[in-house]
Amino acid sequence: MVRNTGTVYAMISSVKEEQSAAKSSRTAGSQTLARGLAILRHVTESADGLSSSEVAALAGVHRTVAYRVLNTLCESQLLHRGVDGRYRGAAGLLSLAAAGHQHLRNSAMPHLRQAAGELGATVALLVREGNSAVALAVVSPATGNYHVSFAEGAHHPVTAGAAGIALRAAEPPSDTDTEQVMQARARGFAQTFGEVEPNMFGLAVPLPAHGLAPASCLTVITVRKETAQAALEPLRRTALALLDELSR
Repeated sequence: MVRNTGTVYAMISSVKEEQSAAKSSRTAGSQTLARGLAILRHVTESADGLSSSEVAALAGVHRTVAYRVLNTLCESQLLHRGVDGRYRGAAGLLSLAAAGHQHLRNSAMPHLRQAAGELGATVALLVREGNSAVALAVVSPATGNYHVSFAEGAHHPVTAGAAGIALRAAEPPSDTDTEQVMQARARGFAQTFGEVEPNMFGLAVPLPAHGLAPASCLTVITVRKETAQAALEPLRRTALALLDELSR
């Protein structure tokens, strides 16, 4: 059967329009999600919250769009609007944070406790999130007169400190690798002084991505050079034990 040429063209045009509309819908959904996640990050990274105008400026959207996204995030209990009109993180973020890298954190905790006790120093597990090195788990020794400590969730630029170098060394080689990163990858550890905190020694051992676990690193931060130097072998043993457990 021969169809009318005009009918065929109309059918083709209709299919193309449907495909274009479907693609546009999918893209719009992705853009909305990306915009919401960007706004959530802007607010949670702010020291004292943000107003809707500030959010709009940072996200590069109209104020009405920012307001609509902020309301959605508030309804989901990820943000809340204070009496001062500024938006801040809400309780819903706690459950999301607890779920983040849960398996890696749970597997690491017993090993971190053992290493912290052996070294008499705080030992931490860090992962990379964007351009930040983030403390996923931090364990301080149960004994000792004093020790350096910091909070889980603390972060610093991945371009600085032993942990930042080790995290980049744990990733596949890249054209952007610095000499420090290449050395850390070859030696299996990174060591710095005063890069993140003044007068602090840092030593970190990289752990490559393993199964579902992301690339990470184990680190010790201390005011004592000898403690940092003595930490290398214990941290290496801890890294091997953790990788072995993640393989089970």
